[in-house]
Amino acid sequence: MESTEHAAARTPGRCIKLTVAYDGTNYQGWQRQPTGPTIQAALEAAINSITQEEVHISGSGRTDAGVHAWGQVASFRTRSKIPADAFRKALNATLPHDIVVRHACDVPTTFRPINDAISKRYRYVLQPGRINDPFSLRHAWFVKRVLDVEAMQVAAKALIGEHDFAAFQATGSPRQSTVRTMLDATVAVHDADERMKIFIEVEATGFLYNMVRIIAGTLVDIGQGKRTADSMADIIASCDRVQAGMTAPAHGLYLLEVHYPKFD
Repeated sequence: MESTEHAAARTPGRCIKLTVAYDGTNYQGWQRQPTGPTIQAALEAAINSITQEEVHISGSGRTDAGVHAWGQVASFRTRSKIPADAFRKALNATLPHDIVVRHACDVPTTFRPINDAISKRYRYVLQPGRINDPFSLRHAWFVKRVLDVEAMQVAAKALIGEHDFAAFQATGSPRQSTVRTMLDATVAVHDADERMKIFIEVEATGFLYNMVRIIAGTLVDIGQGKRTADSMADIIASCDRVQAGMTAPAHGLYLLEVHYPKFD
């Protein structure tokens, strides 16, 4: 039987690209699941209510349960003649309040959010200190300790470049290749309203499953003094998941941006 995605790809009409932001707290991730609400299912239901069409929406990647996004990219086919920006407004009037379409535009029908992406950028948010911020419980990982940001910054630089990132891949999710190119990796202090956060940001041509969360867990170990700053290079070279840190909690992770050569 032909898959839903392939059937959607053959449907005549327009292709609309969406840039979507969402708080992932109340969702079982991006991909439709039988066990609970998902971002994909919410978007498809909203589009259906506007167009009366059964559509399949494709995303640039599958964010896990509890993971947030500022710049998730998705696309769908439709026969509707509603202008793209009017579509955005109609979707925002229909969607749950924790999902927002930031931008909508027409793109060629050959556009594929995953295949056409040239890089993705993620942010992981830490809240260090002795007292938790109750307003960040769902949006940052509370680390009850002062972190050595300079050591974390030094360690992050070792991630940049083409490496085999097997040490940062969750077990049970093998890929044909674990080699990826890291374009940028930074650690910075963000102090707003006297509530300090630490932002870990990474941009790469592709990511392995849980790669960003494992990088965050490893950098926290370094910030806590459990590992030295120069240990990051050795962890990468080991290609051994056991050598890296814990998988950081999902609620501190944000998909910030997805870049495309033709549409950015």
